[in-house]
Amino acid sequence: MRFSAPRRAGLIVAAAGLVGGTLFAASAQASASQPDPSQLATKLAGQLGSRSAGAYMDHSTNKLVVTVTSTSDANAVRAAGAVPKTVALSGAQLQQATSSLESSAKVPGTAWAVDPATDQVVLSVDSTVTGAKLAQVTSAAKSLGSAVRVNHVPGTFTTKLSGGDAIYGGQYRCSLGFNVRSGSTYYFLTAGHCGNIASTWYSNSGHTSVLGNTQSSSFPNNDFAIVRYTATGTPSGTVGSQDIASAGNATVGQTVTRRGSTTGIHSGRVTALNATVNYAEGSVRGMIQTTVCAEGGDSGGSLYAGSVALGLTSGGSGNCSSGGTTFFQPVTEALSTYGVSVY
Repeated sequence: MRFSAPRRAGLIVAAAGLVGGTLFAASAQASASQPDPSQLATKLAGQLGSRSAGAYMDHSTNKLVVTVTSTSDANAVRAAGAVPKTVALSGAQLQQATSSLESSAKVPGTAWAVDPATDQVVLSVDSTVTGAKLAQVTSAAKSLGSAVRVNHVPGTFTTKLSGGDAIYGGQYRCSLGFNVRSGSTYYFLTAGHCGNIASTWYSNSGHTSVLGNTQSSSFPNNDFAIVRYTATGTPSGTVGSQDIASAGNATVGQTVTRRGSTTGIHSGRVTALNATVNYAEGSVRGMIQTTVCAEGGDSGGSLYAGSVALGLTSGGSGNCSSGGTTFFQPVTEALSTYGVSVY
């Protein structure tokens, strides 16, 4: 779906205290027998490095599963409180496969990410990849054997311009992701492909109520932007009615929720981390891939789990009638880049 023009009727938008948007979503919770899955996954990823192809939540047992290729690593995973799964291919080997796809299958309409549950790189191909381009992509995947699985998806991978509460810039509508601050200065985060198209943002389609000015924007490669509020006062640190207390990293298999100005609130699961998606406008890397649907106008909106901020809506395929695949910019990277924090 392409850029969404502003809707001039039937919109309810907040004033200068606009907040990024979602309500409560379930998240994997820590228990007495297992540490927080997201923190545990991050810890073990640092410990195992490229020897592991990743980790995912097993919802039949509600435990974190971590892929390993040796007995010693399996013992380390077990000692940390997770479940080891011995696989044929290491993270380094799957990274070699993604590097090969980067050089031989990088055409608009493709995306790839490691699926730790199957120990493969999943190469997703949308409906625009046909003819010679499809032959090129298929040949590249075939040359890598069982390390790559091709998945044909309906629709087209596009940026979903316009998400959370509605914000307006130029001729387009986007969504506010999360309110953030640095000391006593307040900002909000949104998608980079939104930040690229407007220097001033408003809370209404008539452009009479100014929110703030774009300070920095990064797209493609990344997809995040930061806007500084021009109004005085403290914007709410919530998303909808849900308080956002911290930011964190997503986990494969985790249940997450997204809110956007076009389609509202939808939930799904994380299917991959560090995904690459090739839009017509350029490639974006390091994305969170999910089953949460989105449509044009949802870009920049917040992805979260409970009180933890996770990402900003970038783009994807499909819609909220038939479902689809959506990619999110990890919010931790944006926070680190701009030196700001949620509150």
